[in-house]
Parts: sequence; structure tokens; C-alpha cells
Amino acid sequence: MSALLPSQLVYWTRFEVFWWIGPIIVLIVIPVLDWVVGEDGTNPKDEDYELLSNDRYYRWCTYLFLPVQLIGLYIAAVMWAGTDLSVIDKLGLAATLGFVSGIGINAAHELGHRVEHMERWLSKVALAQSAYGHFFVEHNRGHHVRVATPEDPASARMGETLWEFLPRSVIGGFRSAIGLERDRLRRKGQGWWSIHNHVLQAWAMTVVLFGALVGGFGWRILPYLLLQAVIGAALLETVNYVEHYGLLRRRRPNGKWARCSPSDSWNSDRLVTNIFLFHLQRHSDHHANPGRRYQTLRSTQESPQLPAGYATMILLALFPPLWRYVMDQRLLTHYSGDISRANIQPRKRDRILAQHGDGMAAAA
Repeated sequence: MSALLPSQLVYWTRFEVFWWIGPIIVLIVIPVLDWVVGEDGTNPKDEDYELLSNDRYYRWCTYLFLPVQLIGLYIAAVMWAGTDLSVIDKLGLAATLGFVSGIGINAAHELGHRVEHMERWLSKVALAQSAYGHFFVEHNRGHHVRVATPEDPASARMGETLWEFLPRSVIGGFRSAIGLERDRLRRKGQGWWSIHNHVLQAWAMTVVLFGALVGGFGWRILPYLLLQAVIGAALLETVNYVEHYGLLRRRRPNGKWARCSPSDSWNSDRLVTNIFLFHLQRHSDHHANPGRRYQTLRSTQESPQLPAGYATMILLALFPPLWRYVMDQRLLTHYSGDISRANIQPRKRDRILAQHGDGMAAAA
């Protein structure tokens, strides 16, 4: 789905709609295939875990996505700088590259969880195209600590629309990453302007990448570079919205949050999207066991299940009334009718509790 694919499709078919092949595949083709192919809830066997975890084939699947990203971005820059495409076609190409960028953040997500030094550096490289390098810090040291609590900007609340969630998550995640990295450097006796600053390292890669492309092809490509980065980041944040909507970890008697369990993330076993997104949809197991590589993630009965794959749920999230119609009842069922156990949008809490009062009474 790099820039080479739409260019070849347009060349052979003469259908210029294929400049938009990224959104077409993710938002139309994959939802259809998810519905046709269905689910695969099988799990790796316990005795195969170590062998599967150490199988380097799966690591190379993530490694090789990086050159696909970068080569595709270079080809797109050539096309954006030229005069053969219309503005509409260039926007379509930017949208396609934005979806590639969003999937690149997913590859960065997998690599960033690893302890191997090289893989963590590759994670920052994969984030360069989306200009979302602070995700490397915020996701691992912020989101995984605060997930499914009101303190986490990347955990959507019941009653919160996608359009309300996006600015809260983007701004909150940015601030959190800055604070977390500043605190880490301070503990090491280092200042913000340190070569060991993970946020600055990742951002510097974007500056170098974008600077080289603008230097080589001119300022006219900059709007398209920025557009594809915004689309990639928006795709990530929309997936964040889907993954934890309304879910809330229980509190311990001492008032602290309990350890994240498989019941605190939405799960999906839709086969096609799982293959496409490195098993990201087995998100419940990922948060309960963040050290597991994607090929070893499991599906459990404890996990709340989405009614469809992520690609379909992204479409539903774009339309808040439809999203709430599908998801609020599912959330209520997950909490056995007691919606007070959910992570509810504060300003809508009284209305939501009143609306679902009958269910709470039945649960009691």
C-alpha cells in the first residue's frame, strides 16, 4: 500500500480513484473481508510459546515494514513535486500514505515494547513519517501505567464522542510524554536538551526525514507531508478510542488501581484485521502481558469482545450516535448491568447513570 501500489493501479486501470487505495482498503475492503472470513479465536499452545516468541520470521515482518514506509514516502514525494497529478490526486496519495503511516505507528508500537536496543531504535524510525515520536515515551510509560483509568488521555470514556476524544488524547499524550521524559532525565541528572532524550531523538528523525525530502523536492510537497502525518496520527488515536472505550479498572481497598487485566481492553478475533495489524486486536492480552510479542498474544473468555474488527469499528466511531447505539449496550452487558463501574465522561455522568438506572437496579 505504499505509493508504488496506487501508481501501478492507476497506470494499468486508468482509474484515478486508486490514488485513494489506502482508505479504500482499510475502510471498505478489510471490513468486508472481516465479515466474510470471520473470527479465529485459536491460541498458541503453551508448549510452543518460547519457540514462537523467538521465531525471527515474525520480527522481520515488522522490520521490513520500515523500508516499505520510507521507499513509499520517497516515491510519493516525487509525485507530489511533479505536475502530472491533479491536486485531488495528490490529496488521495497523501491519504494513502497517511494510512501507511498509521500502520507504521502500529509497527513502531510492537518494536517499542521490546527490550532489544535495536528494535527500540527502529520504533523511533517507524514513527518519523507520522511526526508522532513522543508516542514512544507516552505509550510505554504513560498509557500502559494509566490505561482504563480517568487519568489516561488515551482511554476513551463512555459518552465521549470520537471528536471530543481526539483533542484530549492528542494534547494529553503530548503533555504526558514531555513530563515523563523530563522526569526520567532529571532522575539521571540530565537536562532536557540531552542526546539521551527519547522524545528529541524521535522528533529529530522526523526533522531529518522531512527536511531531506523538502530539500530534495521543494516546499510544494510540505503540505502533503504534513497531511499524511496528521492522517496517520488520527488513525492511531481513533484506534485508541476503540480499544478502551468506557472500560475502567477496579480499585483496590487501599484506593490504588488494580493491575490491568484482560477485562480492561476491548478484544477482537477478526482474522483479516489481526493479520493486517500484527494482532493488535488481541489488545486485552497485550495490556495484561505487554512483554509478549504479537504472534504469541491470546484471546481469553475474560476479555470484552468487539462486535467487529478495528477497521469496521473505526467507521462506526466516525458517527457518534451509531457508535453509542452499538457500544453502550455492550459496555453495560460487560459490567452486568452496573454502568457505574464504567469510565464515564464526567460532565455526562449524571445523565448516563439516570438513563441506565433500571439496569443498575436489576444488577443489584
